Amino acid sequence: MENIIFSQKLYDAAQDVVDGCMGYEAPACQSACPMHTDVKQYVRLAGEGQYADALNVVREKIFLPQTLGRICAHPCEQVCRRNTEFNQPISVAGIKRFIAEQADDKANWDLTVGKDSGKKVAIVGAGPAGAQAAIELRRQGHAVTLFEKLDVYGGMMRVGIPEYRLPRDVIDFEYSYLDMLGVETRFGVEIGKDIPFNELCKQFDSVILAHGAHVGSIIPVEGHQSEGVFPAVEYLKEISKTQAFPKAGKRVMVIGGGDVAMDCARSSWRIGTEAVHQCSLETMETLPASQIEIEESLEEGVLFNAGWGPKRILSENGKVTGIELQKVLSIFDEQGNFAPKYSEECRTVAVDTVIFATGQVVADITDGALEQSRGGRYVVDPQTLATAIPGVYVAGDASGGAIVIQAMALGRKAALSTDRFLNDRELNDGRDFEQEYSYDSRLNVPLPENTENQPRLHGELRDADERKRDFKQVDFGFTPEQVTLEASRCLQCSCKLCMNECVMMNDFGDCPKQLFSDFIETKSMDPLLVYSCNACDQCTIACPKDFPMKEIFLGARVDFVKANGGNSPMPGHKGINMHQKLGFSRFFTMASKG
Repeated sequence: MENIIFSQKLYDAAQDVVDGCMGYEAPACQSACPMHTDVKQYVRLAGEGQYADALNVVREKIFLPQTLGRICAHPCEQVCRRNTEFNQPISVAGIKRFIAEQADDKANWDLTVGKDSGKKVAIVGAGPAGAQAAIELRRQGHAVTLFEKLDVYGGMMRVGIPEYRLPRDVIDFEYSYLDMLGVETRFGVEIGKDIPFNELCKQFDSVILAHGAHVGSIIPVEGHQSEGVFPAVEYLKEISKTQAFPKAGKRVMVIGGGDVAMDCARSSWRIGTEAVHQCSLETMETLPASQIEIEESLEEGVLFNAGWGPKRILSENGKVTGIELQKVLSIFDEQGNFAPKYSEECRTVAVDTVIFATGQVVADITDGALEQSRGGRYVVDPQTLATAIPGVYVAGDASGGAIVIQAMALGRKAALSTDRFLNDRELNDGRDFEQEYSYDSRLNVPLPENTENQPRLHGELRDADERKRDFKQVDFGFTPEQVTLEASRCLQCSCKLCMNECVMMNDFGDCPKQLFSDFIETKSMDPLLVYSCNACDQCTIACPKDFPMKEIFLGARVDFVKANGGNSPMPGHKGINMHQKLGFSRFFTMASKG
């Protein structure tokens, strides 16, 4: 039937379903990933043994599957339902690493690039942010030149993450993708020194700054200028290049509680120190470092002083001889501001080297042309990453990213803005900013029935006493059997619970959101859909939001009948119409008139 006028009440009810239906909502793991990798899909495929297909899903979004499988801070795991319910998240990173090691092949890499645009873009920094930006821009047909002051790819990921966690051949293998896409890289060139920033802007149509935070910071406690005090950045860079740090002594104190602090502490064993200590304002229960890093540090014999802060560094003849620590009472005030309070209790630790893993700063390479904020980060539009200079954008640590996967997402975001600038489009044009970074999932469904707490699996590690003396890889990764078992723990979070209960709706669409979106857009509805509903209400019972689908379908029937002269629009209902007509005629009824 055509030209049916449905009631406004029906449209309003349908709109409520469209606005609130969770049928197409991404699970928490996917929305928490800044690159929005389809975690659920590749975990399922990995569990089925379809490693190549699983890897294809990963590589649709990221070019560093082996790297991220080893060192990603995995925000996906933090919001995994098995973590929030049982504190046993799926080992997403471990599964990603396994499928990449099994199936990654350069012959299968997507080398598609866009038609030459005639535009040139300079990207400063070959870390994950700069690399991701380069990939996105090559896909749009722009010529890209990467400027990297180091002589290798990877940025801080290369010189800040120890080799026992991230083998260098893995970085080289995955970064070769840039060469294959036609990205030009100029190593050993420092912007701001070898090439002034303003000259770079003149030579290129657009510029992206992604040079990271390579300047270490030292807390100015008493004695911080003593010989033997170093920032973590300097310490890890030298160790990364030479697997040594000649200026270090034999007894090391690392100040800080994050992953960088754990890297410093564990690297200290590997360059021949005899004792490694750690101190942090946070307690063991609140350390910001990943749990696996804490556990492996403990296994290797790092002596933790969690909940103790540095009071002063002791020295003789200008050289470090120890450090005095003070017991922490609290770190933040009632308003949540950083305002540590200490007790009178102190302890002294004899050390000859102190490493501050307490933050890093972004160096200004623009000679003051761009404004910087806390930590040296450039002031940018948070949505587009645009600076005050047209055509100049910032990504990665230089704009606010804290972990590798965030840096990559910011690199992609900066590239999207750059492409719009080069094509004279508004930077906000046609963009869904929520889909360019992490966001809170709107999927909120009950746990499947009979869900049990199952322990998380871990790859086999080398013996602690053996591994702490060299830089060989610590974690052997998963076996095929472990991947199958670990993937089976995934709850495959989704809604569409109503579709599981209703055979009828599956014949007409994917979920109520699609069905009623089509209805609102076309102002029409298939009468077969409406009359297929048997009004059992099972869809509403299953729906976490109790949407009254039955009432919508019954309401549509009323509108169909009104538009059809009081009769059903279904051809098969003619017999029913005749039965009703005859049943109420004077020949087939005992009812009296009036």
